[in-house]
Amino acid sequence: MQDQLLPFSLVLVLLIAGFSVVARRYLLPLPIIMLAVGVGVSFVPGLPSVSLDPDLVLRLLLPPLLYSSGVGMSWPGFRTNLRPILLLAIGCVLFTALAVAAVAHVIFGLPWAVGFVLGAIVSPPDAVAPMAIARRLGLPHRLSIIIEGEGLVNDATALVILSIALGAVATGGFSLGDAVQRFVLIGVGEVGYGVALGWFVLWLRYKAADPQAELLLALATPFIAFWVPHALNGSGVIACVAAGLYVSWNGPRMIRPATRLQGFFIWGLLIWCIEALVFLLTGLQASRIAEALNASTSARLFGSGILICLTVIVVRFVWVFPATYLPRLIPAIRRRDPAPDWRYPLLISFAGLRGVVSLAAALSIPVSLGGHAFPDRDLVLFTTFLVILITLGGFSAVLPWVIECSGLARSGRAERVQAKQDEQMARIEGVKAALAAIDQAGHDGTVAGHVVSLRRRHSDRHQNLLATADQSTEINPVADASALEFRVVAAERAAIARVYASDHLTDEARRRIERELDLEQARIEHQLQSAGGNDTSFD
Repeated sequence: MQDQLLPFSLVLVLLIAGFSVVARRYLLPLPIIMLAVGVGVSFVPGLPSVSLDPDLVLRLLLPPLLYSSGVGMSWPGFRTNLRPILLLAIGCVLFTALAVAAVAHVIFGLPWAVGFVLGAIVSPPDAVAPMAIARRLGLPHRLSIIIEGEGLVNDATALVILSIALGAVATGGFSLGDAVQRFVLIGVGEVGYGVALGWFVLWLRYKAADPQAELLLALATPFIAFWVPHALNGSGVIACVAAGLYVSWNGPRMIRPATRLQGFFIWGLLIWCIEALVFLLTGLQASRIAEALNASTSARLFGSGILICLTVIVVRFVWVFPATYLPRLIPAIRRRDPAPDWRYPLLISFAGLRGVVSLAAALSIPVSLGGHAFPDRDLVLFTTFLVILITLGGFSAVLPWVIECSGLARSGRAERVQAKQDEQMARIEGVKAALAAIDQAGHDGTVAGHVVSLRRRHSDRHQNLLATADQSTEINPVADASALEFRVVAAERAAIARVYASDHLTDEARRRIERELDLEQARIEHQLQSAGGNDTSFD
């Protein structure tokens, strides 16, 4: 097995690289592709069985995903939409767990405590897959904020319910007061810890003033945020998210440009790898879970899986519509936040895809508890996996259709057009301020040649931005200039390559020049994307 591990790991890496290209080329959601590939690979004869360690997911893979989502989240948007986010992340998760426990107890005869274990496991929607689809199709901004915000917080609710339910299975007793008290203490304590950690790490990074050290501190932050509360029998999720949101809010004034430039590429690669890996590993569990099936139990397992899946889907619709409109019966809420049209709760109801956190939670159930075998563990595992397959596979196919047919895609495109116009206006104001600073420098006695050169450059930027912002014309001078700049950079690269080939340039000098040209090309590509162009490569 040890001899097979490294080659098999290499195969997984190659699968991620290869199928990510397929997903991007054919505009398919990568999580769904990797899940399907994992399921297929798991049944290939001769390949080693891959056991997904729940600690690997909860302690190693989940923290960076949560933290990066928190950093990427708009803090004003999160704060403004806190009510619908909490109604979904806490209220809907609790309601779903209760409904699943009731169905499992009444129909399948599971003890209430085991039913709540199953309910806690399948109640939190996945944070990655819905946003991958939403980003590709372009949802309205508020919908994206609510769905992503729910995904950030709901795992904490589910994991706390799971720990309480496991305790009830072990002891045979349950105290509602103790459960509520523990839930509140975990929430308040982890928010405080996450904010304090975010502040301290930002201060430490600012004092370090070294991009490499800052990036190492940034990479360590999600694990410190998650591991400490998790070791103290908390969830770790809330602390991780709180730290990320604090960095999102305060990072722009504390993190230096050089660090941001390097961090953008490092975090992008890390999160891309983890997202693909978790869904690939989820699919790879299919053969192991299928081994639990036999002729005598398969009918019961399939029946429970289908019924619980239907319960999870229906309960979300039952919760989302009243939770959207009932609070607006209160006049103060209705004035501050008028009721959205029916398309918003409809899309949120369809965004209940389950994912790897549910599987990791199911796999974390002990084989025995209190000296006795855990009741119906195989049923819980199989049901969880079936819920993940059905919701991920089914809703990932339905969501694009719902978004397009409901008109939400058009609304999202209109929002993006308006946002692009606002961005152009902000850029124009920034260039105006730069021109004013150049004029002031001329009055202060700065060398005239420098002032003239800089003024010419920024005046050209100002004119290009004005032309690009003009919606009455198809002219896009930024795109045209970018195409020319790509050709110029390519010509410079070719000239440097010829000098290097003639042995008149050292490797160290060549790498320095290449780095400068790489940064210049990255600037041009970013400039082209910001101007609204689609093609970022020129031969």
